[in-house]
Amino acid sequence: MDERVEEHARILVEWCTDIEDGDDVVVSASPEAHELVVALHGEIGERGGNPLTLYSSDEASRAYMKAHDGEFSLPEQSLGMYEEADAVIGIRSDPNLSAMSDVDGDKLAERSRVTKPIQEERLSTQWCLTQHPTNAHAQEAGMSLDEYRDFVYGAILRDWEEVEEYQEELRQRLEDATEVRVVADETDVTMSVDGMHAVNSAGRHNMPSGEVFTAPVPDSVEGSVHFDKPLIHRGREMEGVRLTFEEGVVVGSSAERNGDALDDLLDTDEGARRLGELGIGTNRGIDTFTKNMLFDEKMGETVHMALGRAYDENVGEARESNDSAVHVDMILDTSEGRVEFDGEVVQENGEFVWE
Repeated sequence: MDERVEEHARILVEWCTDIEDGDDVVVSASPEAHELVVALHGEIGERGGNPLTLYSSDEASRAYMKAHDGEFSLPEQSLGMYEEADAVIGIRSDPNLSAMSDVDGDKLAERSRVTKPIQEERLSTQWCLTQHPTNAHAQEAGMSLDEYRDFVYGAILRDWEEVEEYQEELRQRLEDATEVRVVADETDVTMSVDGMHAVNSAGRHNMPSGEVFTAPVPDSVEGSVHFDKPLIHRGREMEGVRLTFEEGVVVGSSAERNGDALDDLLDTDEGARRLGELGIGTNRGIDTFTKNMLFDEKMGETVHMALGRAYDENVGEARESNDSAVHVDMILDTSEGRVEFDGEVVQENGEFVWE
């Protein structure tokens, strides 16, 4: 086994989820991630945890969704499993990244709404989402499998305690801010973050990581945004997404490609037309856009915004949380733009003012 797989498993168990004796751990992966699953079981066993591995497959999900007729019901067995789990480790490793591309968008949205309680339970655990290198992801990134392995492990096998210390300056400034403005190509948008909490994301939930993020006050977002990086949601790729906000709500939208998929996303529920997250990427070790949001949103010199659900950890006690069955990140390049907190420039042309 590649020693990097074993080190990856060690980081997931020790740093990301901090598994302890007696913890019940759910591992979700496709057969493509067999080596990482084996390594995880060894690491979890050493710490006295109890692993349960779920078979994950978009192709299986597609078969179910295409065959299902009528209303969906909540899978109580899945809900019960996550209610009992202490930690969840999800591994992206599907062999076909477009397996869900021909499933009806309304069906997907309805399924998301019905299974929302499962998502809530999963997020209440010590959860982590990560990537195992596969040919499908390598092809999507335009790389050979060996090259993609080097890319993935180069982003993951880092000193995450050092990353956490580096990002604290940005987190504190965002925590203290009341308004954020982002200006870039065809983008000028402002939002209130007053009373919201900023999070220093250094691999506790996403591996790899490298970002600082918060949640906007739901009705405060004003302006227009051009997301110049492709967005892939449920196997469908949208390019050139443009959104216009008034009083926090998307009132205008377009996409240069797959605009109907964008419409399906926005129509999921009321919260899908509002922002649930603003994130600033800091990981300059991720310098290649790979059409994988787990990596792409962490790129240095980028900002990402998510339509839909706000994370509870971002929402202040006196603030309203944006609620939705979806949380979909979208990226814009700020290497020739700027980010302001309360009218003061904190990043310009990709560089933070304190660097």
